[in-house]
Amino acid sequence: MTHEQPFPELRAQVRELCAEFPDEYWRARDQAREYPQAFVDALTRSKLLAALIPAAYGGLGLSLTEASVIMEEINRSGGHSAACHAQMYTMGAVLRHGSEAQKQAYLPAIASGGLRLQAFSITETQAGSDTKRIQTTARREGDEYVIDGHKNWTSRIEQSDLLLLLARTSEDGLSLFLIDLRGVPAEALEVTPVRTMFNYATNQVRYRDLRVPASSLIGEEGQGFRYVIDGWNAERILLAAEAIGDGYWFTERATAYANAREVFGRPIGANQGVQFPIAHAYMQVRAADMMRYEAARLFDAHEPCGAEANMAKLLSSEASWAAANACLDTHGGNGFVADHDVERKFRETRLYKVAPVNNNLVTSFVATKVLGLPRSY
Repeated sequence: MTHEQPFPELRAQVRELCAEFPDEYWRARDQAREYPQAFVDALTRSKLLAALIPAAYGGLGLSLTEASVIMEEINRSGGHSAACHAQMYTMGAVLRHGSEAQKQAYLPAIASGGLRLQAFSITETQAGSDTKRIQTTARREGDEYVIDGHKNWTSRIEQSDLLLLLARTSEDGLSLFLIDLRGVPAEALEVTPVRTMFNYATNQVRYRDLRVPASSLIGEEGQGFRYVIDGWNAERILLAAEAIGDGYWFTERATAYANAREVFGRPIGANQGVQFPIAHAYMQVRAADMMRYEAARLFDAHEPCGAEANMAKLLSSEASWAAANACLDTHGGNGFVADHDVERKFRETRLYKVAPVNNNLVTSFVATKVLGLPRSY
């Protein structure tokens, strides 16, 4: 199953690296709920994880389109980009809104692997998708901010040296902070791991009188929500690419199994009941792939792309889920067996329908912002 794809040299580089981490590696990490540190270290050494950091700061200076290809190929190889994808899109907040001093202090070290920025702390239980309602506060005291509050989804904080955190600095103002976690007192930061249906290093975090220097503030006080929104399009495009990678993995695995598995004297792939779901899923993945490239093209051209980024995220998540179900059905009982890896990828790809934004919110966005229908909330 082949079709001509852009950036063949970049794809070959990612595939070569991923070949060192076969199904058995990811299966073992999943079963132990263990962070794939060796894979992330290899990706860091290759500089691929610094794809969006400009060359002037030690990164590769690639486009978002190219970065999305990296994420796609990781998932297409059978891996899981969730272990490291945040370090891709968190760069945007620092690059576009951080001070030159912050860029010089952190970006070269992130690019070289000396520092890790994997943690993004925004979501709170009561606010959910209504980010403007978060209650975590950061109050100014002299040359410091004192942070108090609770976040219910803060992934990879235990694997990070730096943290991006959104907190309330006034009644109607949210601010974004880049926090150095090294040396933070244990009593100021309570981390509680959360076990999820797939291997995802996420946590609840409670901040208690966490003191950070005022220089931790990114951009202007009270503008943090705008800075976060500014990065959402990149996040949606990158995660769309991950779902597309999953979609190709599922259709390729399903096709290979349907060709090899014989029942009643012929390959099961000769039956249209097996063929059609795989073919339909493959067409969905290809269509979503095109929307991903359109969204990424607009982003790289600095043109408005909110609608395209959201549509790419929704279409790719729906396509990967259709492919996952077709693949599981094709494998029958074997699809539920860990050694075939289908059940692992099945659990992983389900995330994209609800995160980083629920598909219902995407649909509402398109209905109101693109089509001009009245808002329901």
